[in-house]
Amino acid sequence: MDTLRRFKTISDYNVFNNHETLHPLVSVIDFSKADPRRGSGMYFGFYAILLKDVKCGDMVYGRHTYDYQEGTLVFLAPGQVAGMNSNGEIYQPKGHGLVFHADLIYGTALGRHIQEYTFFSYQSNEALHLSKREREIVLDSFAKIHYELEHAIDKHSKRLIVSTIELFLNYCTRFYDRQFVTRNHVHEGILERFEHLLNAYYQTDKPQTIGLPSVAYCAGELNLSANYFGDLIKKETGKTAQEYIQSKVIDVAKERIFDQGKSVSQIAYDLGFKYPQHFIRLFKQRVGQSPNEYRMLHNN
Repeated sequence: MDTLRRFKTISDYNVFNNHETLHPLVSVIDFSKADPRRGSGMYFGFYAILLKDVKCGDMVYGRHTYDYQEGTLVFLAPGQVAGMNSNGEIYQPKGHGLVFHADLIYGTALGRHIQEYTFFSYQSNEALHLSKREREIVLDSFAKIHYELEHAIDKHSKRLIVSTIELFLNYCTRFYDRQFVTRNHVHEGILERFEHLLNAYYQTDKPQTIGLPSVAYCAGELNLSANYFGDLIKKETGKTAQEYIQSKVIDVAKERIFDQGKSVSQIAYDLGFKYPQHFIRLFKQRVGQSPNEYRMLHNN
């Protein structure tokens, strides 16, 4: 997958897939109409949602390979690079895709809330695996958008297209919630590994050299993207990953606060805080007492 193809516009991508450009900012593509090709990397200058109906190689994002099978939905945000590694073999792409430029949704409710669809930042082993019924809903959404694209553009076109995209993304949010539950065998042990990772972190000098454990750091250690990891932890525990980390930090702080040989400031630095006042504020928010008050009350 050495070749990198750059698609900055919807028209560029349509040409590559032998697809007519009906609208400069949005397109629904039938990949079976594209010419046979070898795998390559692809830069996307727009949002892309890809539904492939054939196993034709490994879907690659950055250095990672997607958990990718027939009937899998992949989401890419503008500026991302992904592609297909076909091991040099020529294959016939099959499936469907929805691509839309950010300019399409500027000034709309979807444009204001697009960041809430965190699956656009999911990476390795995090694609959406569709049931038969879910696949039908995806294709129905694509068909409705394609219908509007074939319809003569009028004052209703943009609103109908954008609202259909938003409805489709809301369905995908529901499908991911279902996947977090039904694919337990994939996620099994993530919470335990997260807990072990945090415990191990505070048995090293990483807090002093790196600082507080971040969501991105923990996700990376568990080979997940930060957004997917955060969503998974929220579904498992009801807490955000950041809240879970903070709870662990406070638990460690409660143990260390009884070391009379160290000041509260030193404990804060040892935990990875740059500024003691940040530690004091968080401790009071979580415990209801300042570190010194907690030390005095429980040391008697």
